[in-house]
Amino acid sequence: MDTQKRDRRYYLDDIPLTDALARFMDALKAAGAADRSGSEAIPLAGAAGRITASPVWARRSSPHYDAAAMDGAAVRSVDTVGATETAPITLAVGEQAKWIDTGDLMPAGFDAVAMIEVVRRVDDDKIELRSAVPPYHNVRPLGEDIVATELVLPEGRRLRPYDLAACAAAGLSEVTVRRRPNIGIIPTGSELVPPGATPRPGGIIESNGLMLAAMANEWGADAVVMNPVPDVPHLLKAALLDALGEYDVVVVNAGSSAGSEDYTASLVEEMGELLVHGVAIRPGHPVVLGIVNEKPILGIPGYPVSAALTLELFLKPLVEIKLGLKPRTREKATAVLTRKVLSPMGEDEYLRVRLGVVGKRRIATPIQRGAGVIMSLVRADGLVIIPRFSEGVDAGTTVDVELLASKEEISDAIVVTGSHDVVLDLLASELSRQNPGRNLASSNVGSLGGLLALSRGEAHLAGTHLLDESTGEYNLSYIRRHLKGIPIVLVALVGRVQGLLVPSGNPMGITGLADLAREDVTFVNRQRGSGTRLLLDHLLGGADIPASSIRGYVREEYTHLAVAATVAGGSADAGLGILSAATAVGTDFIPLANEQYDLAIPTSFYEGEDLAPLLELIRDDSFRQKVDALGGYDTSRMGEVVARLEDD
Repeated sequence: MDTQKRDRRYYLDDIPLTDALARFMDALKAAGAADRSGSEAIPLAGAAGRITASPVWARRSSPHYDAAAMDGAAVRSVDTVGATETAPITLAVGEQAKWIDTGDLMPAGFDAVAMIEVVRRVDDDKIELRSAVPPYHNVRPLGEDIVATELVLPEGRRLRPYDLAACAAAGLSEVTVRRRPNIGIIPTGSELVPPGATPRPGGIIESNGLMLAAMANEWGADAVVMNPVPDVPHLLKAALLDALGEYDVVVVNAGSSAGSEDYTASLVEEMGELLVHGVAIRPGHPVVLGIVNEKPILGIPGYPVSAALTLELFLKPLVEIKLGLKPRTREKATAVLTRKVLSPMGEDEYLRVRLGVVGKRRIATPIQRGAGVIMSLVRADGLVIIPRFSEGVDAGTTVDVELLASKEEISDAIVVTGSHDVVLDLLASELSRQNPGRNLASSNVGSLGGLLALSRGEAHLAGTHLLDESTGEYNLSYIRRHLKGIPIVLVALVGRVQGLLVPSGNPMGITGLADLAREDVTFVNRQRGSGTRLLLDHLLGGADIPASSIRGYVREEYTHLAVAATVAGGSADAGLGILSAATAVGTDFIPLANEQYDLAIPTSFYEGEDLAPLLELIRDDSFRQKVDALGGYDTSRMGEVVARLEDD
C-alpha cells in the first residue's frame, strides 16, 4: 500500500468549464459513447415522460364509426325541414326517429341527432320537433379525431398524459420509446454508513447516492446506487469493472481529488483514458472525466453541493444527448445582490441565493457557500454564476439568476433577515402549512445586519435583540440610529433566556462567565453584529473579563443551533445561546440573562396585505402554545406592538 501511495500521481488540472465539457463530449462522440440510447416497447400505462423512439401512427380511426355526440333522437335531417316553434313537425318513433345516447352508433340511414332538450315526447310512438336539424348535426363522424394511418406523435416527443390517451384511442396498447440510459453510481469512502444508522465520530451518512440517483432519474435516466466501496484501490477497480459491464455511464462519488485516499483519477488513467482531472469551477473543482471500455466515467467530489453541481454540469447533457433531447435550461431572472461577494480568481463560482420581492425589487441574498452544506441547496431559490477572473460582485449589483423556484413562489415569499431564533423556523413551517404557496425566506446576518438590510430595502422585516447598555432597553435606540427616515413598527415576538451552553453533564465544571477565561476551556462565539455577541461583550465588560482571555472568542457561528451543535459535538466546551437551542440539541444550560426578541417591520409592509398571514399567525393562541412547548420562551407579549417609530 505504501508503495502504491508513493507511486501515485498527485495533480489537478484547472480547465475552464466550456473546455472540459467540449473535451469530454468530443471524446465520447469519437468513441460512440454519446450515441442515442436504443429503443424498447413499453405499455402505455408506464410511458408518461418517456421519449418516442419512432413516429407513432394510428392503427384505427377514432371514432371508428359515426357516433352520436349528444343524448336525444337520431333523425333524417330531410324529415325535419320546415320545423319551427309555431309549426312543429311530428316524427314517428322507430321509422323517422330513434332514441339514442351519446357515443352510440348512428342507425343506418339516419344523419343527425336532435338534442333531448329540443325533443318533446308526444307519446310512445311519436315525438315533436320545433326546429330543423341540419345534416350531421350532433354527430361525430368516423375519424373526426384520428384517422387510421395518420401521424399521432413524431419521434422525439416527451409523452404527456393526453398523448397516452391519443395513442390508446388510435388503437395502440404500447409505444416504442428510447431506452433510458442506465447509470451506475458508486459511493466511495471507508467512513460511509447507510441512511438511518448512527455514525460514530468520523463516520458519514451516505446521503449523496439518494440525491444523485434522483437527479439523474429526473433527467430521464435509470440510475442505480451501488454498494459503497472502501478507499482501497483494488476494491474500487473491481467495482468499476463490474459497473462498466452493466451500465452505460459510471459515476464515482468521492475520491476524485488528490488526497492520500483519492484513487479515481489514477484508476481511470490506468484502465482507459483520463480526459480531465480538475475543472475551474467552485464548488466542484476536483472532477474526473474519462473513458474506459468505450464508456464514460465521471468522478465527482464527495461534498454534497459539489456533487450535485458537477453531476448537473456533466451528466445531464450526456443524458440529454443519449435521449435525443434539446438541452433544458432553467428560467432566468434578474435580482439585486444584497451583499458584496468576493470570488476566487480563475474559477466560475455557483453562488446559492435566497430570493424575494421587496417593494418593487427582486432581492438576492447569498447563503452559505461551503461545498459540504447541503442545506444551502435546500434553502436556495436560485444560482448566481460569478464568472472566472471577475473577483466577485459588489452589493447592489443587478445579477442574472438561474431560478430554482418559480417566480410565483419567489413573489409570495416573506423576506426576513437579522438574528436567528428557533421560533422563526417554527413560524416558517406553520406559515407554509396554513397558507400553501407562502414561505418565509430567511437569512441569518445578526440583529444589526438585519436593521441595515431594512435600511437598504432588502427585507420585509428583521429579527432583533440589541441591548442598549446605557438604558437596559432593547432594540429601540438601534432602530432610531440606523433606520432614520423609515417609519417602523416594532412587534414583540418572544422573551428569551440567554446563557452558557455546555456539554451534557458539564464535564468541565463551568458555572459562569469567569470560567470562560480558563486556559482549559474552549469557547464558540456568535458573529459580529449579532445581538448575542453584543450581550456577551456587555456581560464580559460588567465582569471585567477581557475578550482576549477567552480561547475561541474569535470562532464564530451564525445561529444558536450551530453553537449548540458545536458544543454538543465536543469541539467547544461552552457557547452563549438561548435555552431552546440547548433543549433542542441536548446540551446543559447555565442561565445568564433575560432578553426581548422583537420583529422590526417597516410601517408600509406592516399595514399592507403581504404580511397579514404572518401577523395573524404570531397572534394566534395555537401558535403561541407551540412556541411554549419548545421551552425557554416567554410568549406573554407575542404579537403586541411595542412601539411605532415614525419618520422624524
